[in-house]
Amino acid sequence: MGIISWIIVGALAGWIASMIMGKNAQMGAIANIIVGIIGAFIGGFVMNLLGFGGVDGINISSILVAILGAVILLAIVKAVQKR
Repeated sequence: MGIISWIIVGALAGWIASMIMGKNAQMGAIANIIVGIIGAFIGGFVMNLLGFGGVDGINISSILVAILGAVILLAIVKAVQKR
């Protein structure tokens, strides 16, 4: 997957995950992209542990995996910030 694909999937996944977690107003476009890209790695890792495919291009399954990872990332950040 090329860098442009990572940015597109990351932006979309980060934005949707921030809306799910209620952080959309606190995050900008760059933060959404970063959260989405890191979320794609986390989601791919989790899905590989479960025996499924990870992120492999711009398609619905890849975006869903990236959203899952981004939600996990935002939940971890929220838990750490509460302390």
